[in-house]
Amino acid sequence: MPGSPGPQIAIVGSGPSGCYLAQALLRSLPHAEITIIDRLASPFGLIRYGVAADHQHTKAITRQFERLFQAGNVRFAGNVELGRDVGLDELRAHFDAVVLATGLSADRALALPGGELPGVIGAGTVTRALNAHPDEPTTLPDLGSDVVLIGAGNVALDLLRFLVKAESDYDASDIADPALERYLGSPAARVTVASRSDAAHAKGDAQMLRELAALPRAVYRLPDDPGSALADDGALDRAQAGRLAAVEELVASERPAHPGPAVTLRFGVIPVRILGEERVEAVEFAAGDDVVVVPATSVITAVGFAASDPLAELLADHSEVGGIEPGLYRTGWAKRGPSGGIPENRACAKSVAEEIVADVTSGALPGSETRLGFDGLPADVRAASVDYAQWLRLEQHERELAPSGRIRRKISDHDRMVAIAHDRA
Repeated sequence: MPGSPGPQIAIVGSGPSGCYLAQALLRSLPHAEITIIDRLASPFGLIRYGVAADHQHTKAITRQFERLFQAGNVRFAGNVELGRDVGLDELRAHFDAVVLATGLSADRALALPGGELPGVIGAGTVTRALNAHPDEPTTLPDLGSDVVLIGAGNVALDLLRFLVKAESDYDASDIADPALERYLGSPAARVTVASRSDAAHAKGDAQMLRELAALPRAVYRLPDDPGSALADDGALDRAQAGRLAAVEELVASERPAHPGPAVTLRFGVIPVRILGEERVEAVEFAAGDDVVVVPATSVITAVGFAASDPLAELLADHSEVGGIEPGLYRTGWAKRGPSGGIPENRACAKSVAEEIVADVTSGALPGSETRLGFDGLPADVRAASVDYAQWLRLEQHERELAPSGRIRRKISDHDRMVAIAHDRA
């Protein structure tokens, strides 16, 4: 890397947005020196810690990113946290361009009366626990017999699939066993999925609904008056029509009864307040002119994500362009807000890469020989960082720990992860 004439580019966040951006940049700027920074000791962000723990085929996308880190001019710098180990101004002083690809990891609060009651849990909290994220406890809180899931997007459908599955359905996965065992020790008997939209206009992908229908688990139903929920106004696009058909398949009378929770799909309902004295007891919904009260032992909110400090102020407003100011960019959810999955992040990264390449080409992003990239960061930060070879040592360790039927046992203690990566444990 030393002596390269290319620009020094830092990407903050090693999830799919950051990795796709590095891929796109290298196609047009093959001599660029790219450092992908992550506060965690492991790369791949959302793929390792955010997507469904049972979808290993989705996680296989890391194979193409592994080739990225073997390219020679792309460096992984884990265990480097923006705001703790290095400031944004300091980073910008050492790199020609800095791109924020951190995603939005904080659960958006459910701004309703009772939303702070014990038993109200963000979807991100549950997902991270199932994926053994270092920021979460190693087990789940008790969800109880009646789980209300607010939201019907893909994150909500991921969690619904977790709630209805049996233990054997997680064979060959890397789900966190303590969290899974806690849930299976007292699984939900009833699950209610509540969406403001009707079935056709809810946000979940039809493919994920069809996966639920094909899974020999759970019994699905609509409330007693399903007419409005499945209303077809005759002007549906292909995705909406597919979603409606998938919901109809889920609740079809000919679908056999299977073991697992009884799942009620409530479309067109608006949560009004969470009821309870010391913890969640029920959720009140407005359903047109009616009020519906659904008993609940826990409420999981899948209503979106927000930025966490220290970048919250920078990322509060979503944008159609990646540039924030000269030399500072953003991509993925940090740019668009919490919408779209991994494919959308790939397209977003390509467009931001084109902005950066255009700025380099036009001279709007002048390079400077005084910018040293990663080598300009403080010596203690560089020494504490985890590079890609050290990550591979940690990953091999996790694979060797895998119990029977699993592909790895993730370590959730950040300091221990760093120690193993540095060969000190």
